[in-house]
Amino acid sequence: MRCSKLARIIGALLLAAVLGGCSTVRLAYNNLPELSYWWLDGYVDFDDSQSPRVREQLAQLLAWHRREELPRLIDLLQEAEAQASGDVTPEQACALADALRLRLLAVAERAEAPSVEMAASLSPAQLEHLAHKYAKVNADYAQQWLSIGSAKQQEKRLRQIRERYEDFYGTLDASQRELLRLQLAQSSFDPAAQDAERRLHQRQTLALLQRVVSGELTPAEARPALHAYVLQFVEAAPGAQRERQQRLRQEACATFAALHNQATPAQREQARQKLIGYEGDLRRLARPDMSRPSAAAQPGALDAAR
Repeated sequence: MRCSKLARIIGALLLAAVLGGCSTVRLAYNNLPELSYWWLDGYVDFDDSQSPRVREQLAQLLAWHRREELPRLIDLLQEAEAQASGDVTPEQACALADALRLRLLAVAERAEAPSVEMAASLSPAQLEHLAHKYAKVNADYAQQWLSIGSAKQQEKRLRQIRERYEDFYGTLDASQRELLRLQLAQSSFDPAAQDAERRLHQRQTLALLQRVVSGELTPAEARPALHAYVLQFVEAAPGAQRERQQRLRQEACATFAALHNQATPAQREQARQKLIGYEGDLRRLARPDMSRPSAAAQPGALDAAR
């Protein structure tokens, strides 16, 4: 559903706040309703009657997030700051990751009612537009990941993750780079499985929207169906998909803990100072005078958040 996708966008921005430059995050956060509108419009092609309501709902969702969720995220950053100077366990890393996941779930749950409202306003042509957009996303993913072979897949993933860690800790030395390489070599990350999982979610989205648009589901009936759909992104139903999700989470936590524990005092201090800076940025974002967009948003600015 469109508004539940906003949780993924906010998640991408929060991940950038943890691993990247927060000045960009402040700019994007304040422009989030406009940026989100253009991103979502690329999927369903809002008509003139839908656009004002979608913009209004996105603005309301961000206002709620600024008021209710930013303080909780500040608390999580303070926990991370307290742990940054010492060793961490995979369990501690997963606890913070799980806490962030719950915050993203809160956003998705907040978006359920407006999502159902807007789903009921979609036309068959807009569902067809969404299906075509999914096909393009899938083709792009296949081009970027599935067509390059397993060796290049590992090399690409290693490069991406190394860049994220180096933005946080600074340049990794040879032993740290080797540690990261060994950890990822043992990972169960599988682009083909990820592609299959995403395609399944796309089919589920289209099927649920079709039931709403056709009138098979009333808005009251659609709300619990959407809630169940959202919950699977936190924890899939028992089976292979849940097992894969859990393995990937545990591997990511283990990799982070291993690399952090091998970080030098200077690298840990750099990480701590970055977290302190991010906390300050979120505190500024939480102020009422920071609620105005700081620059004009442009279509396509959040394409990478797909």
